[in-house]
Amino acid sequence: MADEVLYERRGPLAVVTMNRPRYRNAQNSAMTYALDAAFGRAVDDGEVRVIVLAGAGEHFSAGHDIGTPERDADTPFARRAALWWDHTDRAGADRRFARETEVYLGMCRRWREIPKPVIAMVQGACIAGGLMLAWVCDLIVAAEDAFFADPVLRMGIPGVEYFAHPWALGPRFAREVLFTGDRFGAHRAYDIGMVNRVVPRADLEPEVIALAERIAAMPPFGLALAKRGLNQCEDLMGMRAGMDAVFGLHHLAHAHNAEVTGDPLAGFDQKAMKR
Repeated sequence: MADEVLYERRGPLAVVTMNRPRYRNAQNSAMTYALDAAFGRAVDDGEVRVIVLAGAGEHFSAGHDIGTPERDADTPFARRAALWWDHTDRAGADRRFARETEVYLGMCRRWREIPKPVIAMVQGACIAGGLMLAWVCDLIVAAEDAFFADPVLRMGIPGVEYFAHPWALGPRFAREVLFTGDRFGAHRAYDIGMVNRVVPRADLEPEVIALAERIAAMPPFGLALAKRGLNQCEDLMGMRAGMDAVFGLHHLAHAHNAEVTGDPLAGFDQKAMKR
């Protein structure tokens, strides 16, 4: 694993921590593949029963890396999630579709299928691509200072690549979140059922560890089957097919931006999105 992700065993728990606090844990490809390696290590370890996903520093994740000095969008990918050609020698939609199929939609789907319960421990910002990471987890415990948003409609893009919005937020609130780009807090997220618990920041880690240890006492195969059953029911409610459809719209938006403005992100960089 790269330095972008830390891995710690705590008895029956594996704590996987995104480790780019300087950039609010923005996700470059190095982090994506380090996360995949950490999750794989936890799955392969027979003593690990539950995985905790955390973010170092003040924030869980500010989303995809769209402008830090360590952004690595042009590095070849390892093709672990999607069997597709490398993107680095391609151009246009071919290049972007290949990369995002692998490191965003493909990786998130891969992690959703982890046969062990995964708990997201969320503090501070959980924005856009950060939502994707939290949503692939089975449970979300949020600090009172946590806030959530998917503001990419400001780029003319209809939502992040892993489009779980109608299932995670409900269709009505998903419209509000996407149409306005506004933030919503931890208590609102709890009220709509997106997060399981909201606790004071000082209590976040103890609460998550206690919950994880309680789950870890359950039969592991039963947990795996229950998780698989719930995932299958979500897919029968249209989640996978809907996500495929919106992923196409997502790339139509990138192509439109590139044709009209010359930039797939419509001129938005990290500073512009922050403003």
